[in-house]
Order: sequence, then structure tokens, then C-alpha cells
Amino acid sequence: MHKRKHVSSATHIHPMLLTIAQVATTLGVGRSKVYTFIKQEGLPTISLGRGLTRVSVVSLEQWIQQRETRHNT
Repeated sequence: MHKRKHVSSATHIHPMLLTIAQVATTLGVGRSKVYTFIKQEGLPTISLGRGLTRVSVVSLEQWIQQRETRHNT
């Protein structure tokens, strides 16, 4: 009998695309605010079909960096 290899629990796959709920959690805002960001602030999305809207992790990071302000002290 062959033994199956056990995948280490230390292996973690990082998603490339986030759901709206995941984006909301990441940003610390509600889902409705994420939709506002999409419609009014240009947060890029990817449509994977009917009702499947996702946000690229890379695009989210870039979108955040574009809005980052630096204050001189």
C-alpha cells in the first residue's frame, strides 16, 4: 500500500484575487464602502462572470499607494 505525502500545514497559498468581503476586511471598512471605492474612486475590479467580482491584490496595493499622502513634520 502506498502512503500519500502529507502537505505541510506550513504551506500557505496567498490568493491573487480577493472577494469584496476580503477587500473590506483588508481595508477595515464595510462592503458598501468598497463598492463606493469601485464606483467613485476607481478601485479596479475583475469580473469572473455573473456576480463574481474580484479585486487583484496587486491592483489593491497600487490603488492604496496612489492615495497615500505624506505629511512633512
